[in-house]
Amino acid sequence: MRVRLGRDFGRLWSAYAVSTYGTWIAFGAFPLIAVRVLHASAFAVALLEAAGLAVAAVVAFSLGPWVEHRAKRPVMIATDLVRFAAMASVPVAYVLGVLSYGQLLVVSVVSGTAGTAFTAASGAYLRHLVRGDQLLVAHGRFEGTSWVATAAGPPLGGALVGLVGPVVTVMADALSYLLSALGLLRVRGGDIAVPRDRTTRPRGADLLGGWRFILRDRVLRRLFLNSILVGGLIMATAPLLSVLLLGQYHFPAWQYGLAFGVPALGGFVGARLSARLVTRYGRYRVMTASGWLRSLFPLGLAFVGPGVPGLLTVIVVESLLITCMGVFNPVHATERLRRTPADHTARVLSTWSAAGRLLQAALMVVWGVLATLTSPLAAITLSGVLLLATPLLLPRRTDLSASAPASAMDVRAP
Repeated sequence: MRVRLGRDFGRLWSAYAVSTYGTWIAFGAFPLIAVRVLHASAFAVALLEAAGLAVAAVVAFSLGPWVEHRAKRPVMIATDLVRFAAMASVPVAYVLGVLSYGQLLVVSVVSGTAGTAFTAASGAYLRHLVRGDQLLVAHGRFEGTSWVATAAGPPLGGALVGLVGPVVTVMADALSYLLSALGLLRVRGGDIAVPRDRTTRPRGADLLGGWRFILRDRVLRRLFLNSILVGGLIMATAPLLSVLLLGQYHFPAWQYGLAFGVPALGGFVGARLSARLVTRYGRYRVMTASGWLRSLFPLGLAFVGPGVPGLLTVIVVESLLITCMGVFNPVHATERLRRTPADHTARVLSTWSAAGRLLQAALMVVWGVLATLTSPLAAITLSGVLLLATPLLLPRRTDLSASAPASAMDVRAP
């Protein structure tokens, strides 16, 4: 039977879906604008992505305590409006003839920082709206929506770019954040905030609260190290795979889009199966099996070659990888909330997100240097080899069998 999670969850889910589709429709628009409109160099395009991630991550470390002591729904609405204003400034500047590379860099940083704050607030708010025993189902629905948007968004965005140009797709992304904010205004499920002790002033040590809690809990520590390393090593090869397929092997643009659009449907399938697999086999077996498999399949990209066989190799490897990620991610996200007390949720999620983005930015630069010294395929192969060791960081059965902190299980129903 389909689990009913309430109207307010449906509104939150709808708001997430709208903004996620907008983001993926505009996927790749900034590099296109930088190259075609501003005539930026390849290094400048790489810097646009890496610097945006890095600066947003550093700023985001201070957002956890800030979000933690505020009502979560207004924070989500405010960050949606900030992203709307930032993204909308790009087409406005273009029409006025004043668009610059510096503005794209600032917009990338502002949008990334606001996105981190939104993620922290929405994670805390989700556990307020949904009972603890329904969190896995809720995360599965968010995960499935994300993968469908990943599959459908870039092809739609590519068609839109071909018809009206990349600047208009950025405006579509901006409007998606505005629609998300309007959707969140319709949520009526109350709110939650951790009271601040007004007798003490905020301290610099408060910024490390998320780090301290993650590192103190064995399960969270292992999940954290595993997730940021896997994400960093996979994302480090994304630009190199683009160079390999589009530059060295001369794949047509439609084949390149197909290579990454079709596999994303596997993420939707995996997300839909995740809760059922946990019910049948238990969360430890599902997390361990999917965690090992998602670290094994990327090594298959070492065998990518030109032509149709190369295209099929990418589709098969990415489909297997993303299906396993679709199964793993909801279990991982649920276990993370389960282990985190309600009064630490925003801080832990912002630290998690910021650390992941910072590592991704650093590894993109390192792997870019490796590809320059060797070749894109050699650097991709090295990433696949290193990924084979990451499952050793997954929590053990004895760790997961230990009870979560009492306050972490205190999840209120709507």
